Amino acid sequence: MTEWHVITGEYPPQAGGVSDYTRLVASGLAAAGDAVHVWCPPCAGSDLEDSGVFVHRELGAMTPYDLLRVGRMLDKFPKPRRILVQWVPHAFGFRSANLPLSLWLWNRAFAHKDHIEIMLHEPYLPMRQDRLRHSALAVVHRMMLAAVLRAANRVWTAIPKWEEYCRPYTFGRPIPFTWLPVVSNIPVDHQSGATQAVRARYAPSDGCLIGHFGTCGGAIGDALRALLPALLDQPKRAVLLIGQDSQHARDELLKDYPLLGDKIHATGPLSPEEVSWHISACDMMLQPYPDGVSTRRGSLMAALSHGKPIVATSGRLTEPLWHECGPVVLVPAGNHDQMIAVTENLLADPGRRESLGAAAKIMYDKGFGLQNLIGLLRNEANRGNPVDKLEGIRIAGQDAATPQQSS
Repeated sequence: MTEWHVITGEYPPQAGGVSDYTRLVASGLAAAGDAVHVWCPPCAGSDLEDSGVFVHRELGAMTPYDLLRVGRMLDKFPKPRRILVQWVPHAFGFRSANLPLSLWLWNRAFAHKDHIEIMLHEPYLPMRQDRLRHSALAVVHRMMLAAVLRAANRVWTAIPKWEEYCRPYTFGRPIPFTWLPVVSNIPVDHQSGATQAVRARYAPSDGCLIGHFGTCGGAIGDALRALLPALLDQPKRAVLLIGQDSQHARDELLKDYPLLGDKIHATGPLSPEEVSWHISACDMMLQPYPDGVSTRRGSLMAALSHGKPIVATSGRLTEPLWHECGPVVLVPAGNHDQMIAVTENLLADPGRRESLGAAAKIMYDKGFGLQNLIGLLRNEANRGNPVDKLEGIRIAGQDAATPQQSS
């Protein structure tokens, strides 16, 4: 049995993708027989009780004093302590510039001989920023990353591209990097009655319901505003925006397109079970990511795990597997006209939607399920590398879907 100490900036009942992801990892490790201690900031609400997971809301505001206090608490546990840090710079307070946390981890590695592992969800802000403060943050993020990489025994990356981003900040230190795709934060909840109720509420009679799950603001919101009015120009179609900021996105769309009020729907915040029912009710999912589809996108994983046909974008962070495996129809990010055309073709072809959905489910179950992630974290030799598993999925996915991808 391994004893884990998971450091995270958010944990349920706090809302957030990293929060939900960390709970899945913690409960998965505990279910495999390990002891798991989660160290996180305090929040309102009651902690969720997961067998074998001990939640310590001791991080406070993650000030140097808070970190020293937590360090004294960690020292009461037997060595070697295995610390797994969920690395997202903006989740650690200090307005995203918590350099003391990085130095504390460095100290834990060298002075206390702790085994430090980093799960890298996001490394740092891009260097080119419009505001001086954000440019300064981009520099601080790199300083934080360099200190953490100095301390780390292993780095897990949500996408392979992060290794390329991080290697310059190892300064030649031979750290193992391992690709660890994220899992869906939304367990599939098979309640046909609940799904049918959602569909009866939102989908046109004998028509198509187009879904979007996840963030609806920023560049994704801009893409949705460019895509949805054109797609809804045809009868018997509706759009369901699923996610915490979906109502605001709908309100913004209706300012410019008030006549679409009965065709654009938004859920607002939902429980994981409710999210599952709403995704299940959709005929297809539209996921326009500005940096491209990748294995760090929990919203994509949710759509895959529910066996939904997906139209998404390719971009600078898109791994080759998405072009090779087939289940997701790809369009270059920013090419709205092509995305509209591809979506129109898919809406007109129920058979292809069905085959794409079947292939999506195969891809998720064989390559991205929670058991595969837990096996990799626990260094189980029989789990293998995700790349190797996805090589087999490429054939299975193409056999199931035989999609004609857009380049």
